[in-house]
Amino acid sequence: MKLQPDFRPLGCAECAHATDLGFDFTMAFQPIVNTTTREIFAHEALVRGLGNEPAGQVFTHVNDTNLYRFDQSCRTKAIKLAAELGMPSMLSINFMPNAVYRPELCIRTTLAAAETYGFPIERIIFEINEAEKVDDIGHMREIVAYYRQRGFKTAIDDFGAGYAGLNLLAEIQTDILKLDMALIRHIDQRKVNHAIVRGVMQVCLELGITVIAEGVETYEEFAVLQALGIELFQGYYFARPAFQALAGVEPERFAPSHGQD
Repeated sequence: MKLQPDFRPLGCAECAHATDLGFDFTMAFQPIVNTTTREIFAHEALVRGLGNEPAGQVFTHVNDTNLYRFDQSCRTKAIKLAAELGMPSMLSINFMPNAVYRPELCIRTTLAAAETYGFPIERIIFEINEAEKVDDIGHMREIVAYYRQRGFKTAIDDFGAGYAGLNLLAEIQTDILKLDMALIRHIDQRKVNHAIVRGVMQVCLELGITVIAEGVETYEEFAVLQALGIELFQGYYFARPAFQALAGVEPERFAPSHGQD
């Protein structure tokens, strides 16, 4: 007999301790920096094992029957830890659209966690994780619209990779679009990547969507992207994820001299 997903309502304590998942996990945080204001715009919550094992190792335990509970636990753990660390910036949380069966019900756990741990909902960004295809685009549009209505910011993650492309952008307009690192890598040497990013920037400008360049690893990539008008950056060039902590950014990274790496 095929097991069915468990859609029971979960409390903050259950989610924070990954009750009934059969495994536990925690979070690391990587900053997203604004190089114009020289401030940290947000921290993205990234899944890690309790011993700082990578996300891929944690996801081996996730399946169709516990996907919903795992998604809810991710939200609660991220909010709880962000509040405990005194995070002053936005908090960016990945969510899995296939785990959200009814947005008005699924968001209750997030709202409860924000209230319980004292983290303002207007400082929460939900990133659409497009690692798996979502066949019901109308359902996705409903999720994004409802989240924005409740005061959350929304983002398309990994734009330009997998299923997150122009077709998705044509159907769903979020507050933020995160350029995938495949477009960013060696953009200073690749005319095609440069042309694509320039075109995406123009589209986002007309739609009023903020662009984040993720996966930036070198000064040369940063310099080209900044010249294209991008202000928000994420990647090892600025800071690696910090395990259960907030990573700092060296001041010179906001306005580096040519040739730093």
